[in-house]
Amino acid sequence: MGPASTPFYSVFSSTIPATATRRSSVLLRRRRRLLPSLSTSFAFSSLSKRCNLNLWRPSGEDPSYKRISCSLVEVEDGVDDEQACELVNGVELSIGDGADEIQAYLFKAVKNNNGTGILLLSDIFGFEDSSTRDFAYRVACNGFNVLVPDLFRGNPWAKDQPKSLFEQWMAQLDLKQVEKDIAASTKWLVDEFMAAGISKKLGVVGFCFGGGRLIDTLAKDQGACFGLGVSFYGTRIDSCAASNVQVPVLFISGDSDPLCPVSILHDTEKNIGKGSKAIIFKGRGHGFAHRPESPEEDSDAEEAFIIMRNWLHDGLVLNN
Repeated sequence: MGPASTPFYSVFSSTIPATATRRSSVLLRRRRRLLPSLSTSFAFSSLSKRCNLNLWRPSGEDPSYKRISCSLVEVEDGVDDEQACELVNGVELSIGDGADEIQAYLFKAVKNNNGTGILLLSDIFGFEDSSTRDFAYRVACNGFNVLVPDLFRGNPWAKDQPKSLFEQWMAQLDLKQVEKDIAASTKWLVDEFMAAGISKKLGVVGFCFGGGRLIDTLAKDQGACFGLGVSFYGTRIDSCAASNVQVPVLFISGDSDPLCPVSILHDTEKNIGKGSKAIIFKGRGHGFAHRPESPEEDSDAEEAFIIMRNWLHDGLVLNN
């Protein structure tokens, strides 16, 4: 059985890896509030949560109103879609040491694991936000291993804060520190997947703030670690940096998004080249793909997810 089809837990030993035995490397600990049934066997914990996520439904409607299935690219023989989705492991971990330590969360596919690491850069609401974690969980359902780092070091933008304070909050954000934390998270993925010979290239996905940081990350990486990227309605994108990106990027956004002008996306797409694509959804605003607010947005969110899933699979699984 080759690396693409070998379950992650059979590649590594059943004890915590050497890279996780000291606090200076990776510290694994329980997160009882979100995942009360976690077990540390194989250094990870099994989730009983199903992958059929309810992204949106009107108040008072039956829970089965709108569900999104795993849509697994490829399922092992004898394992149906629902069984595979239930076998996603999740663990909270710490990366680094001292002032450089950051928190992160890893979702790992157990069944149908393709051995590929994905770095997910969150929006301004941070790595603990339920919409971000639900999305990461679903990506893991499709066979990937998804790391979601805390880019804001415990101080994400709170949904109940006055919008008038947003620029002040952004001004105090240390973008150099964010850059360092992304680099540390990338190194962790490299050590866990690429250095072990499981994944040849990583993927990076970003929402909003993370979608903008994705361009800078790929420009600095120069194709060393990442094989491709997916930017969902990235904000504050530096189009000049795009010319240094050495891998294709998929851009997904709405034509009614005031925070992510379509013209900038098309300019960035052209500056990168290398098979990059911009997929624009008519009538959609900011955040529709991971925070749908209506049945119509839910339908487009499903389509956007499938487009992203196929992009990741074709670029990282089939071509590696």
